[in-house]
Amino acid sequence: MSKKGIITGQHVHPELLKRAQEMRRQMTQAESKLWQRLRAGRLESFHFRRQQVIDRYIVDFYCHQTNLVVEVDGDVHLEQAEYDRERDLYLQSLGLIVLRFTNQDVNRNLEGVLTAILEACHQKVN
Repeated sequence: MSKKGIITGQHVHPELLKRAQEMRRQMTQAESKLWQRLRAGRLESFHFRRQQVIDRYIVDFYCHQTNLVVEVDGDVHLEQAEYDRERDLYLQSLGLIVLRFTNQDVNRNLEGVLTAILEACHQKVN
């Protein structure tokens, strides 16, 4: 799969698309807080999508320009560490960078999270 095919031209199962739409309406508090700072090119004009379908997964945030996936993990991720690891490896095999932050990271240190995201964006662009 080409990197461009991650969004354009990919076949998305209708149920997965429906789930992504539901997740957009039901974002966690931390996801919503981060989205307010990422949306509409607010982070140095980098364009992010929320609850983006990539193959068989739905990622929290995705920047196509930099091939960057940003995940915000709640407590449930403590119980699914192996699944998350396999998922990250698969996304990385597509040439994507995956950054993970906890809800606490976002709620307690939003500026630090944004700085890490911005650094990853700049590394990929340069």
